[in-house]
Amino acid sequence: MVYLAQTDTTVGFLSKDAKLLNAIKNRAADKPCIVCAAAFGELNTRVPLKHKNLVRRAKKTTFILKNGFSFRLIKDGAHAAFLRKTGWLYSTSANITGGAFDVDFAKSKADIVIEDDRGLYESKPSMILKLGNKRVKKVR
Repeated sequence: MVYLAQTDTTVGFLSKDAKLLNAIKNRAADKPCIVCAAAFGELNTRVPLKHKNLVRRAKKTTFILKNGFSFRLIKDGAHAAFLRKTGWLYSTSANITGGAFDVDFAKSKADIVIEDDRGLYESKPSMILKLGNKRVKKVR
């Protein structure tokens, strides 16, 4: 099942199957996808103690841990409400790898289109931070 929805940042494909998302975007099957959740407890992972407050307070930020696991917590808005109903989901932008957003392509690849009063629009993606035991490195 692939959802097309306006996330907290930009339009995205959402699914419980990361390989399916990679196939839709024409990218390598083993490329990791971001896990989005409305609550940290759903992620089943640990964050270095030094960075817990950063993760808890961050908005529109994706985090990559040392083991390569990447996640984003969405606490407010319509996207958070959707995630509370479905639980965690893999997320990726709704475009072909390296291409721009095309609403017709996105709608043709999604099983369910979730469109609210905001509509579907491309906007600035989330900031990406890589968390080490002591340091934080900005990736995007």
